[in-house]
Amino acid sequence: MADSTDPERATETEPADDDTPSRPSQRKALMVIGVIGAVVVAFAIGFLVRPSSEGGTAVPQAGSVDVGFAQDMSEHHSQAVEMSAIALTDATDPAVRSLAYDILTTQQNQLGQMQGWLELWNQPLLPSGGYMGWMQSQNSDGHGMDSGEGAHTGSMARMPGMATSEDMAALRQATGPSVDVLFLQLMLRHHEGGLPMMEYAAEHASEDVVKSLAQKMVNTQESESRLITNMITEKGSSPLPMN
Repeated sequence: MADSTDPERATETEPADDDTPSRPSQRKALMVIGVIGAVVVAFAIGFLVRPSSEGGTAVPQAGSVDVGFAQDMSEHHSQAVEMSAIALTDATDPAVRSLAYDILTTQQNQLGQMQGWLELWNQPLLPSGGYMGWMQSQNSDGHGMDSGEGAHTGSMARMPGMATSEDMAALRQATGPSVDVLFLQLMLRHHEGGLPMMEYAAEHASEDVVKSLAQKMVNTQESESRLITNMITEKGSSPLPMN
């Protein structure tokens, strides 16, 4: 009696492992496609929702609150997006990955809007010569600068809360639950460091759409900060000190 098993047929039905992308690779590819799409849409929104001061006054100029905020916060958001992309693919806790996805998509969208405005204003997309100098022109009342920053009188070499190159390297190299904890710690500090800039722009920007976006950032990141603080505590760790 003939053997019903055909070795050649069995071989033909086996998938070619070398040509089949792994699930993590597929997830990364889909994430990249999604982020690119979000950037394009947000950049377009920045052009469509045109900032325009009341009374037809001139567009914001270099050194203004509107331009300075859009430039500095673009760089601030870019790092948050980078950290979130790492956590989205490497974190072990589904709740952390969900948070990373929310931060990545929200801040990438906002980043696109701000850079769209800067293009409309004919301003560089990123700051040069220091950060947060735009806060000094109306800082005589000390508003918007917490944690001992009330004496801010000029540009700073670094924005508060930003992760260092060593921090970023540690996050990329972390494995297992360590990724979750370090991401949460770095993101909490990042949120807290950027909050004074958002609060200041929400009050002092000249463009209503800039004020509105800055206030939306305040509301979102304050809520996320509370959530992240609880998640850090649940994992038996503690927040990082402000840098």
